[in-house]
Amino acid sequence: MDILEKLEVLGAAAKYDVSCASSGSKREKHFGIGSTFSAGICHSWTDDGRCISLLKVLFTNECIFDCAYCINRKSNDIKRATFTPQEIADLTINFYKRNYIEGLFLSSAIKNSPDWTMEMLFRTVWLLRYKYQFNGYIHVKAIPYASLDLIRKTGFLADRMSVNIELPSEKSLKLLCPNKTKESILKPMEFITKVAEEEKNFVAAGQSTQMIIGATDDSDYKIINLSQHLYKKFKLKRVYYSAYTPVNNDPRILKVESPPLLREHRLYQADWLIRVYNFSADELFKSKDENLDLEVDPKVMWALRNLDRFPVEVNRASYEQLIRVPGIGIKSARRIIKNRVFHSLEFDDLKKMGVVLKRAKYFITCNGKTFERFLIDLEPEKIKQKLTDKNSLQRPQQLSFFDREVFTSVITGEI
Repeated sequence: MDILEKLEVLGAAAKYDVSCASSGSKREKHFGIGSTFSAGICHSWTDDGRCISLLKVLFTNECIFDCAYCINRKSNDIKRATFTPQEIADLTINFYKRNYIEGLFLSSAIKNSPDWTMEMLFRTVWLLRYKYQFNGYIHVKAIPYASLDLIRKTGFLADRMSVNIELPSEKSLKLLCPNKTKESILKPMEFITKVAEEEKNFVAAGQSTQMIIGATDDSDYKIINLSQHLYKKFKLKRVYYSAYTPVNNDPRILKVESPPLLREHRLYQADWLIRVYNFSADELFKSKDENLDLEVDPKVMWALRNLDRFPVEVNRASYEQLIRVPGIGIKSARRIIKNRVFHSLEFDDLKKMGVVLKRAKYFITCNGKTFERFLIDLEPEKIKQKLTDKNSLQRPQQLSFFDREVFTSVITGEI
């Protein structure tokens, strides 16, 4: 198999791993080509928001493990391929020089043994850094069960590393990944955190992980609560959520007709609330078996359950109160705090500051007044109905001046 055939096979196989991000590294450039600074990373995004600015490939799709959800499981009869370290290094440099990419995302199935696979990943990154003097962004997977010494050596060459936790509970891991254990995933994750705290140049852009959504019956509470724990204990930069794509016919996996993309989207929104808005999993959910409301975003879901905290008076509320209002973000909350010092704010002022009034109007007052009279004493279900009413959410359409009825109305003053 030539290198282009390998790239076709292993590039396609890498699409199921979404835990790649190409920002946050500040490694100094002393010589060579490439850069990890913001000006040197050209982000491109797919329609669902995933970064495609990296050469994203697997080192191999040959695997000794048999995970139920994975297309590369050893029991699958698929086309197999394995790169050499030199081949990936050549591809990366050639693509970089042609301005196709700005960095490398390198993952792998586990061939021969975890140590052999981790050694191959290390050699690849070593070639890029030392033979080709490549200073661009590199994200490398840390392989479960691999030697911590190999992970350490690789971490000093990579900008980011990730250990995919894959599933949100130990029960699900045992069911779908009999070859993996909770310890095999958390041990390298903990090791990376510890070394990064001690060594300045180790995994400068931090570490991330990925969870598969929809392959098991784990609730959204379990998923978000686990993410919250990972952020606090291991100081992860990101937890990525991947809607399960049915690629295997395995009775252990929940039957899904299509990837639960809306659920994935809601989980990212809840994750953002935990990381940026200081929410907790216990605040967002009533029980451990609960899922997020797919009809409204998690902040609205929380606000509707806590209407006793609203309405918030924007001219007196604290910053912490403001950022919990649906439709008010971090930037708009700061603008409110800054501008209300000079004069009392009205709804027109809030709109100019970036507040999304179609959501916020149900939860705020300006100088004791609501946005509209009918908004007083609305019940949660009525508010949700108005927020999810498709007719009220449709964008206004530009009228055509060349329509005869519109033209006549304009002339006669009816419009």
